[in-house]
Amino acid sequence: MTAPLSVIEESWVPTQQDFDDFARLSGDDNPIHVDPTFSASTRFGRTVSHGMLLYSRVYGLLCKHWPGATHDMQSLMFPNPSYAGEELVFRLSPGADEPNSIAVEVSRKADGLVTLSGECLISGDVQ
Repeated sequence: MTAPLSVIEESWVPTQQDFDDFARLSGDDNPIHVDPTFSASTRFGRTVSHGMLLYSRVYGLLCKHWPGATHDMQSLMFPNPSYAGEELVFRLSPGADEPNSIAVEVSRKADGLVTLSGECLISGDVQ
């Protein structure tokens, strides 16, 4: 398998239906994710994505661009919220000296604020 040597960048616009579907699948039905009326009264003012919904999209990109690699570990932080209806930009940056290390960043396209930041380690034939 040939690993990408450059930055991978893809966009996605999550919907409230994505939040609701993920809540059903994961069992995490916290109202901050699924109840627009409740969320309107919070500091966010609207529903926010589950962090692991974002990471499931990252995992999909890992599988797409490194088919057959084994996902060994991830370290993640979620410094800002992601909202339904707002475009997100996903960036995966393979390490130049360490191809098994993939830097991950998700940001809101509108204002550039990072909503997921972290690193993944993969193994297998990643060259």
